[in-house]
Amino acid sequence: MASRAPVIVVVAAVIMAAARLASGSGYYPVAAPFTSSSWQDGSATFYGDGSGLGADFGGACGYGANDIQSLYSTRTAALSTPLFAGGAGCGQCYELRCVNSRWCNPGSPSVVVTGTNLCPPNWYLPSDNGGWCNPPRQHFDLAPPSFLLLAERVAGIVPVQFRRVPCQRSGGVRFYVQGNYYWLLLYVMNVAGSGDVSDLAVKRAGEPDCSYVPASHNWGITHQVFAALGNAQGLVVRMTSYSAPQKTIVVGDAIPAWWSTGLSYQGSSNFY
Repeated sequence: MASRAPVIVVVAAVIMAAARLASGSGYYPVAAPFTSSSWQDGSATFYGDGSGLGADFGGACGYGANDIQSLYSTRTAALSTPLFAGGAGCGQCYELRCVNSRWCNPGSPSVVVTGTNLCPPNWYLPSDNGGWCNPPRQHFDLAPPSFLLLAERVAGIVPVQFRRVPCQRSGGVRFYVQGNYYWLLLYVMNVAGSGDVSDLAVKRAGEPDCSYVPASHNWGITHQVFAALGNAQGLVVRMTSYSAPQKTIVVGDAIPAWWSTGLSYQGSSNFY
């Protein structure tokens, strides 16, 4: 008579997986990790205060001055329209290296930056003479310290090669909370892996998964939920990355009971 032990093991595994999902523990099928893309051609300039710090470096995505300094430092870039992609490019990481210019630093060192802003087009100038961010150009307007790692300041603009790379972050996802108890606006930051977010949903801690309320993308790194969630309970956030291969995580230990708007909360889960 054939043994039925393997069937019992499989059934037990399914039951355990279902239990972990119901508990909001963050268990989801393991997706392949985000990997670096192939190199492409682009260009780079620099803008803003020479320190590379301040709210000017995160405006179009929604990062504040403290977010820039504490999470991304001077390794940031304003992205041209094709790379910004309506806000989907916010939080994505790129490796750049200067090429084919006498102003490139010796050895053509590379720098990894996070997309934190939009470099808007300037239709009054030609794309090859001042309108560096005009579509379809793939252009990076860097914080000055990042640009100076690639080339000399006198260059102004240099040709680069770039590629998407996995974002290396310290700690879990961070949420800056705005809105009120009936309309929640979450600024989603410090995202590892692909660095971006597509789908997001929120529920009160302790409630079943059927209680998740889907969020809609507002702008940049912000997602909004129209629901009377209150703050007597903590909030659990389920989020899925934007870039393939997509991965879903649950952040259940970031936003505690009696949370307040105007504050940031950081969990332990991330797209590692």
